[in-house]
Amino acid sequence: MTRLSVNINKVALLRNSRGGSVPNLLQVARDCERFGAQGITVHPRPDERHVKQSDILPLKETVTTEFNIEGYPSDDFVEMVLNAKPAQVTLVPDAPGQLTSDHGWDAIKEMSRLQDLSKTFSQAGIRLSIFLDPDLDQVEAAAKTGTDRIEFYTGPYAAGFRQNREVAVEPYVLAGKKALEVGLGINAGHDLDRDNLSFFVKEVPEVLEVSIGHALIGDALYFGLENTISMYLRACKG
Repeated sequence: MTRLSVNINKVALLRNSRGGSVPNLLQVARDCERFGAQGITVHPRPDERHVKQSDILPLKETVTTEFNIEGYPSDDFVEMVLNAKPAQVTLVPDAPGQLTSDHGWDAIKEMSRLQDLSKTFSQAGIRLSIFLDPDLDQVEAAAKTGTDRIEFYTGPYAAGFRQNREVAVEPYVLAGKKALEVGLGINAGHDLDRDNLSFFVKEVPEVLEVSIGHALIGDALYFGLENTISMYLRACKG
């Protein structure tokens, strides 16, 4: 079964809107794990509107499943990750003020840089995943960077799901097979929700892990966190 990592950025956003510690980010991480989530994801951004750098080490000490830190590989981000030593780091090519991730790396143009980062994280014993569009040439290039995994950017799939889900998922089906051929593990994330998740993991069975935050936390407002995580875990079965 595809594993579910819950992105708790939006919980941090709510906390930050009032200051203080309500909702308590560490308790939410514990509860997500208690309710069945197999990982916790955070994406600390430069403006700290979500998870802050000061949250990272306490979260590392709290999370007992898999801790995944996403972000743009600036010098301070790399230093933070090396200090925290999460199970996985996911690199995204976001501009500093970007609202949300909306495209993958150009692994062909950024080959040298990604190779250097791969060596850095490999030496620290941290699994590396890089955010990628479902493009066959990019998948082949990603394999040459030394990364352990790729994370498919699933925004286009989600956008096209209701119009024609078979057409929307086809690039990911092909790219998933290519990734398997070149020895890459596959993660996926962005705009996956309880409507489109099951079909995606059924059609792209190579996906090891999905990272979901915005939709899951939104659903939790209606269904409660425990029920919502159960729904997403069922969807992860395809």
